[in-house]
Amino acid sequence: MTSLGAWTLLCGLALGLGLWTLVAMVPRLSRPKLASRVAPYVRDVSPGARELLARQTVDPLPVFGLVLTPVVSGLRAGLSAVLGNPSETRHRLRQAGSPLSVEDFRSQQLAWGAAGAACGVVIAIVIAGTRGIPLVAQLVVVAVFAAGGVVAKDYLLQRRAKARLARMDSELPTVLEFLTLSLSAGEGILDAIRRVSRVSHGELAGELAAVVAEVNTGIAFTDSITRVARDLQLVPFTRTVDQITGALERGTPIVEVLRAQAQDSRDEAKRSLLEVAGKKEVAMLVPLVFLILPVTVAFAIFPGLVVLQLGF
Repeated sequence: MTSLGAWTLLCGLALGLGLWTLVAMVPRLSRPKLASRVAPYVRDVSPGARELLARQTVDPLPVFGLVLTPVVSGLRAGLSAVLGNPSETRHRLRQAGSPLSVEDFRSQQLAWGAAGAACGVVIAIVIAGTRGIPLVAQLVVVAVFAAGGVVAKDYLLQRRAKARLARMDSELPTVLEFLTLSLSAGEGILDAIRRVSRVSHGELAGELAAVVAEVNTGIAFTDSITRVARDLQLVPFTRTVDQITGALERGTPIVEVLRAQAQDSRDEAKRSLLEVAGKKEVAMLVPLVFLILPVTVAFAIFPGLVVLQLGF
């Protein structure tokens, strides 16, 4: 059997399995029988009802799930061993605000790897049909695409976590100013945070709302907000939390502390904006020097060269 025939057989098996699964998931259009509807209510006293309910279904999903669970668990463990410490992935998931666990994220990475492998199979079949590359090269293409799917999922998680931290960093000065106004009006720190989390809509307000919810369940305020700062590892927010907890322990006024932190956050945002502007200014010179300027010079010199060649 040639390599193209082997790939065709593999794709045919995958197509058949997929069609079988889709057909099994289609709901039945016929009305269930009376015995099937009554059996759940009398199975404690009727052996026939228990036998009817214990009949096996033709749905392939439970069967394949039972068979593939050890395989998937082994692949997930191997992927975790290859990619490193799961604590880093857990930390990124927390920064990204994802409700997934590390195991669920590894399962999604395996799914992305399987999708990449499927794309690699298609590309390998196309290349084998046109150029006739060996089977080893085709397997390398499939492996590269599978690894690319796994790495792409991890890269997207990093981008999501980084973007969420950037949004929280931009929201921090406004939140601190609102907290300062609430504290100046005579509210306590917990009431001020509750008010800000209720009227605000953003990533940082959601984290503060989670802090308020934990405090309502009996957790100490300082422990809850310190844990959030430790999980997020956002430097301005961590510095603010340290100042708040220190002021609560010493009994000093928090209003001035938050006002100073808000001003520091504004100044840091201005510095970051100036740094980004400087980088963008340098990046804008690239098309100017390598695209616009050569085209301008060409348009300025080309007519003169044409005139000299024609001898006018």
